[in-house]
Amino acid sequence: MVQVDLIERELAAAEAALKDANDGKARVCARRAVALATEAWLERLPVRKWRGDAMEYLRQIQQDSSFPLPIRQAAERLSTPVTRQQTAPFTADPIGDARLIIAYLSANPSGQAP
Repeated sequence: MVQVDLIERELAAAEAALKDANDGKARVCARRAVALATEAWLERLPVRKWRGDAMEYLRQIQQDSSFPLPIRQAAERLSTPVTRQQTAPFTADPIGDARLIIAYLSANPSGQAP
């Protein structure tokens, strides 16, 4: 299956989970969508920047100053565990944060800022 289709499938699963009031599953699906987009982005770079899972990619994005602040903040909110939602940046819109990151990665195929 094409990467774009897999990303859209994860985002659709996140939306379905939100409709079922399953916020945890929605966050997991949104994170997986970002991981798929990150993998595709990393494959286009001349030298692979990182390796890891969805949470590691989110941590790398939030710590990499070459990403714009709104992208780093979205990654931080999306990677915050539910148990820390009262004390740390936490997303009420995991799908929106995921779409923001995915759009940025898609628009920057070489790893350079637009």
